[in-house]
Amino acid sequence: MKKIAIIGGGASGLLCAIFCAQKSLHVDLFEQNSKCAKKILVSGNGRCNITNRSLHVEDFFGDNISFVKDALDEFSFKEFEKFCHSIGLLLDIKDDGRCYPLSNEAKSVSSLLINYATRLGVNIHVDTKITDIKKLCDDYHSVVIATGSEAASHLGGNRDGLEFALNFGHTTVPTYPSLVQFHLNSNIAHKMSGVKLAGEVTLLVNNKKDSTCRGDVLFTNYGVSGFAILDISQRASVALMEYSKVDISVNLLPEFNAKKLSDHITKVASLQKEFTILDILAGLVPVKIAHGLLEDLKLSHSTCTEDIGTKMAKKIANQMLNWRFEVQETHGFRHAEVAGGGVNTTEVNPKTMQSLKQDNLYFCGEVLDVVGRRGGYNFAWCWASAYMCAKDITKA
Repeated sequence: MKKIAIIGGGASGLLCAIFCAQKSLHVDLFEQNSKCAKKILVSGNGRCNITNRSLHVEDFFGDNISFVKDALDEFSFKEFEKFCHSIGLLLDIKDDGRCYPLSNEAKSVSSLLINYATRLGVNIHVDTKITDIKKLCDDYHSVVIATGSEAASHLGGNRDGLEFALNFGHTTVPTYPSLVQFHLNSNIAHKMSGVKLAGEVTLLVNNKKDSTCRGDVLFTNYGVSGFAILDISQRASVALMEYSKVDISVNLLPEFNAKKLSDHITKVASLQKEFTILDILAGLVPVKIAHGLLEDLKLSHSTCTEDIGTKMAKKIANQMLNWRFEVQETHGFRHAEVAGGGVNTTEVNPKTMQSLKQDNLYFCGEVLDVVGRRGGYNFAWCWASAYMCAKDITKA
């Protein structure tokens, strides 16, 4: 009987193990943690954004991103949904394409995958850290490296897979945190900690507009978080790694333009003579934000309405729609949901996920130089690459 070793009990490792075991192969899965699927359990704030209905090459990043096409085509959303239904895992598909388990609980996903793998006969070895990859290759017909990345180090994220690849002459693309928060060079941001609003964030690299995203913006004691920040973090992280100047422009009120907003400020000032500028801004944004904005503009929050002229109103409006902050660094691998970079995909067969440098050595999931956008894309890559691995291993 063909013996398969899989290093890593996350999303891609578990699914690869399942598909191999379905073909009656002997599968040993080695997981360094005390239990498998730890990242699945915390994904989507415990809800698990398991995949996305709409998958395209453009949803992914890497030095050789056409690499993902074969896997996405062969193990599409429909194929994944079919597999989920076969194990009783129904999906809740949102209008924007994001998919969650119908239970709305990540634990449903992890427990079903682990239990199904176990029932198929997969030997899951927890608390087992592999250190000698070459010995494993000698002992098994095929070895799959599904170790993930350095992201979420508190859940076991590390560079083991990259080191294993280097042992066989592979090269790696420098890694970086993605879907991650920012540290800001600001004396004001931390004073607004805990405040969240629906805004628009523009990423500027070397003072040139790079990308814009709408979504939640959450100020923190170290800088800024929220979905809009996570959505631009891949581009920002790469720019920081290249030592570029990185800034963000926060639009607090994306439904307004500068004229409409300045006209509103002057109108309220003319109608409410007893108001201060803080009172006017408090009707537009959270009070903490209003305080921070005025401090940054060096305006007293007690400025009377009679002192608010057209020039001041325009100045405030422009700041509210284009509040610039310098990004010092990301919040790091520990807090990142995923990581970019990894094993160089030009050295891996995109149709099989097999190494082009070592027979019967395979890679799948986040260890490869593939990272997706937020919205279930990274899980989609884990599932698709795992399928391609298993398909090639079991073809004989």
